[in-house]
Amino acid sequence: MQMMKKKKQFNIEDITKLPLLPARDIVFFPAMVMPLAVGRERSMLAVENTMIKDRLIFIVTQKDFKVEDPQKKDLYNIGVIAEVLQLLKMPDGTLKILVEGVARAKLGSFDMKSLEYIEVGVEPILEKKDASLDVKAKMRNAVDLFNSYFQLNKCIPADINQTIINIEDPNQLVDTVAIYLNVKIKEKQKLLALLDINKRLDYLTKLLVSENKILKLEKKIQGRVKTQIEKSQKEYYLNEQIKAIQKELHKQDDQARDMDELKSKIEKTKMPQDAKEKAEKEWRRLSKMSSYSPEATVSRTYIEWLIEMPWDVRTEDNLDLKHAKIVLDNDHYGLDKAKERVLEYLAVCKLTKKLKGPILCFIGPPGVGKTSIAKSIAGSMGRKFVRISLGGVHDEAEIRGHRRTYIGALPGRIIQSIKKSGSKNPVFCLDEIDKLGSDFRGDPSSALLEVLDGEQNSTFADHYLEVDFDLSDIMFITTANDLYSIPPALLDRMEIVEFSGYTTLEKKAIAKKYLIPKKMDQVGLKKKDLVIDDSAMNETILKYTAESGVRNLEREIARICRKIARKKVEEETVGKIKVNKDTVGEYLGIPKYNEDIFAQNEIGIATGLAWTEFGGDVLNIEVTRMQNKGGLDLTLTGKLGDVMKESAQTALSYLRANSRSLGIPQKAFEDTEIHIHVPEGAIPKDGPSAGITMTTAMLSSLTKRKIKKKVAMTGEITLTGRVLPIGGLKEKMLAAYRTGVKQIIIPAFNNKDLEDIPKEVLSKIEVIQVKDFKEVAAKALM
Repeated sequence: MQMMKKKKQFNIEDITKLPLLPARDIVFFPAMVMPLAVGRERSMLAVENTMIKDRLIFIVTQKDFKVEDPQKKDLYNIGVIAEVLQLLKMPDGTLKILVEGVARAKLGSFDMKSLEYIEVGVEPILEKKDASLDVKAKMRNAVDLFNSYFQLNKCIPADINQTIINIEDPNQLVDTVAIYLNVKIKEKQKLLALLDINKRLDYLTKLLVSENKILKLEKKIQGRVKTQIEKSQKEYYLNEQIKAIQKELHKQDDQARDMDELKSKIEKTKMPQDAKEKAEKEWRRLSKMSSYSPEATVSRTYIEWLIEMPWDVRTEDNLDLKHAKIVLDNDHYGLDKAKERVLEYLAVCKLTKKLKGPILCFIGPPGVGKTSIAKSIAGSMGRKFVRISLGGVHDEAEIRGHRRTYIGALPGRIIQSIKKSGSKNPVFCLDEIDKLGSDFRGDPSSALLEVLDGEQNSTFADHYLEVDFDLSDIMFITTANDLYSIPPALLDRMEIVEFSGYTTLEKKAIAKKYLIPKKMDQVGLKKKDLVIDDSAMNETILKYTAESGVRNLEREIARICRKIARKKVEEETVGKIKVNKDTVGEYLGIPKYNEDIFAQNEIGIATGLAWTEFGGDVLNIEVTRMQNKGGLDLTLTGKLGDVMKESAQTALSYLRANSRSLGIPQKAFEDTEIHIHVPEGAIPKDGPSAGITMTTAMLSSLTKRKIKKKVAMTGEITLTGRVLPIGGLKEKMLAAYRTGVKQIIIPAFNNKDLEDIPKEVLSKIEVIQVKDFKEVAAKALM
């Protein structure tokens, strides 16, 4: 960086050659002090060279600012000799200089061959002082015009006007005023090039007059726009006053008619007294608001919600039990418990003429018809049907709604659904209630406590409505897969109706009566086009689906129908196509499941029965024994839960305590590691019902006795060998039936549960009831 130095004294007339600094988009004048950014290579070399010498440089404006390497033809003839007062090198390699104009000069020779920068010949122009009256008059006129320009242009610094007034030299006056003129480059260059002071003053006067006219016109336009805005505001204010006057004179406009219509609807709606008072109070608030107010929209929406709620609108129940039974039987096969409960409700309604809606909870695996029978119940009773899915709901406001203080607030899904149904006594299905979540926004299951409580839901309060709504006439039906995922307080308010899985016979009947006609109709097939016989259905159910419900069966039937439809179109097949056991593989491919669990009897592999939220399941438990120098160790794998691990420990302790009576060699527990593994290790498993299965597998491994391949078992074991009862027996037996098990060992305490087992299953499976593990060993081991 070159710091500012004391200005050198030099004779202008002696200057003949100077480094060239072409300027873009700026005209430099004598006596002008301004910082300039220098970025072109030649220009930077010119500046650096002049700093070494006398710090003088010739600044001339380019005709076209886009030219990067200007030649003489690209420059104006008149420029300014300037002195570089200060130089600063920037981080990006460019220069920033502070220069002061010294004198006008004419561009002469142009030398760019011998040096890396351009050096030009200059002819200094000496300014002649003219003190004539004519010049003084023109100067005074120019000062007055600039004063007007200063008043109109707010961008000029405040002290400049006084500086201009104090200038006595006409040349300096013109050059200083030119700096602050907002005119084009060509006009400024012409002002610089005029050498006669009279002509220069005349041209400056012309520019000042023109600029003043333009600035006055701009000011006039701005004033006009401001006046228009003020006029619009004034008109709006007057219009509002006119509306107020018209209201006083009972001259109604559209808004007034709307308000009267809203008032009429409030009076006609048979809402409770507290709701009517709330609506009228909100109407009075709305009538005082401007229609343009955002708050008016909020108030109007609230009133419309109160008006449109079905406060006293109900559908009349069809209490004909025979009709209800026919509808339910036509829509669904089986599901006797659910149908029986609905018929009981209708019978009581017929006798008492008034009964609060029951709150039922349908528990069962997926695809058994929980949601669809809820819709059929509504149809059999002649009621409207409403369904909302609760799966993944985390926000309490989904149930109770948002308060009106929030932007975009709405009632909860309960109130929204009731309004949509248009009736205050629909059949209301809350689907997947066991999939509710909770987080920082609240617990939706807690909000449902009031909804599903028959003693409280007659005064259900939604946060948005802020008035009570009676839910007691609604028949609530909830559905779930897992009973244990529902909070106990919520479960206590509902009547549980269990849905078990279907047997093979039931699935065949459902397919024949409902699924096959439905899928044939969807793909455009008629009865004469396709027949799927019982053997094909058996094969599909046993080898292509493994489920409690019929959803996968429906998908497989749809696959068969689609392939038959394509075959008929492509081959133009005429006549009926029959699908049987031998041809079903052509349409469904390789079987997905094998009904044989094991090919032969095995040592250390026992078959257990498990219950999941998707129904019953068959699982294998494997045990192997290895040498271990550190004593007796027990290893458990297969993603087992704590209860299942404790059952394994209990089983091992029982075997050690009773080794002699069970025929286990005493040395079998010495320096031994027993490894228990339950396959499908990615799936979590827990519960005590695998106790006797693990005990049997360990006993088989320790005694080298094989386990019968067609025997499955379930039951909890104690340290003394007692076999305790378990849950989900029906689902477990259905799973065993599907996989071809011939014998099932169950706790004797579960004898009462056999009443619920379909006769078809009991006819195919031998049920062995036991109280002690020694009975299990006698039946299961070879």
